[in-house]
Amino acid sequence: MGHSSHNACAVALAISCLIVAASAGSFYDEMDITFGGERAKISNGGQDLSLSLDQYSGSGFQSKHEYLFGRFDMQLKLVPGNSAGTVTTFYLSSQGVGHDEIDFEFLGNTTGSPYTIHTNVYSQGKGDKEQQFHLWFDPTAAFHTYTIVWNAQRIIFLIDNIPVRVFNNHEAAGVPFPKSQPMRVYASLWNADDWATQGGRVKTDWKNAPFTAYYRKFNANADKVGPNSRSTSSVNDNQAWRTQGVDAAGRNRIRWVQNKHMIYNYCNDRTRFPNGLPAECKRSRFL
Repeated sequence: MGHSSHNACAVALAISCLIVAASAGSFYDEMDITFGGERAKISNGGQDLSLSLDQYSGSGFQSKHEYLFGRFDMQLKLVPGNSAGTVTTFYLSSQGVGHDEIDFEFLGNTTGSPYTIHTNVYSQGKGDKEQQFHLWFDPTAAFHTYTIVWNAQRIIFLIDNIPVRVFNNHEAAGVPFPKSQPMRVYASLWNADDWATQGGRVKTDWKNAPFTAYYRKFNANADKVGPNSRSTSSVNDNQAWRTQGVDAAGRNRIRWVQNKHMIYNYCNDRTRFPNGLPAECKRSRFL
């Protein structure tokens, strides 16, 4: 090997050590508080983050990095008790006109009534792909893991590693799919009592404020987008997410979730789409 080749390999090796996927780390290192000031608190040496909502403001944070495809995990413990009117979120989004977005939203409810898990996918600024679920556990009693897998073939929503929804890439049928706009991770807690709980009929009871939701164990096994807007490769992490689909066992779990716990599916809403259901609805049960 020539001297110049040896140097080139050394440089490449050094660079490869720097180009790695984001991994489980400190909220200090991974996130910026975006609004709410002291209502957003990082604690436990950067391992935990809490968001609070009062009658003056909610709070939120976003990732320092942008990503183009990956697996994104977050553990959440939601607002307990009477959470009516509140919305807690964990989602991916790009910015600007024609943005892409992949949503987990948690719609609060009166004490003893279940949270609604609201999922949606936006591509090129258009959403209208909502599915909603009730959970099979109390999301306020303990932490549970919520996951978004986003690759070029599909988007998978998982709860405690159980797939609850798949949105496949149907670009061949003319359905836009998020694949070219880098996205950041966002989370927030805010007041949406004009629509969030029972269609806006139940308002936020500010006597219960502040409302607080808890986040921990964020992990992004994903392609960061660098300053030159090219994806970096995640060389040290499991790459299964790049081609991850849903196997037979996963399809059975989705059937169970959608049969027992789904409360709204846009693909069944013929009143909303009187001229015909969206094209992707004809191609997959598991959107």
